[in-house]
Amino acid sequence: MSSNLKPDWWHIQQSVRAIRQGGVIAYPTEAVWGLGCDPFDEQAVLDLLEIKRRPMHKGLVLIAGNLSQIDFLLEDLTDDEYVKVTANWPGPYTWILPDKKNRIPAWIKGNHSAVAVRVSSHLQVKRLTEAYGSFLVSTSANPAAHDPARDILRVKTYFGEKLAYVLPGELGGLDQPTQIRDLKSDQLIRA
Repeated sequence: MSSNLKPDWWHIQQSVRAIRQGGVIAYPTEAVWGLGCDPFDEQAVLDLLEIKRRPMHKGLVLIAGNLSQIDFLLEDLTDDEYVKVTANWPGPYTWILPDKKNRIPAWIKGNHSAVAVRVSSHLQVKRLTEAYGSFLVSTSANPAAHDPARDILRVKTYFGEKLAYVLPGELGGLDQPTQIRDLKSDQLIRA
């Protein structure tokens, strides 16, 4: 391992440890800093929602580092839907996918039957999800009604000691948060 990967590896391991202990972390994504936790840990998700002051009914995005982490959500898609979704991944596109077998918890989906998912090409997101062994929650790092954090200082200003860990790193270079599109309606939810 080259010396420039050692600090990143150490921070990734600290982030994974914090998530496994039920913590909420902050990490850089394609355009803004994100808050994340284990999507199957209800208390961690409730903590994240409280920190962010976001109501549960709105739902949350899941972020993966590769297709295999979310393949169970892709197995119910038609061939055309599969091609449509995967043509944009990995990349800065979030798709709202059906969860026909109801495998994603209600505290992630909110008042929806579908779930928002992104397979990121951001190197640290890929390393983080691969080290954790699964996808994570991904929501912008900001309290409700505030601008999303675009640097680590803003993350720390917003949340201080409420976070279990802040994974240092750089944003992916996008000017705007990733677009969100509903697969079934093809409606653009967020441009």
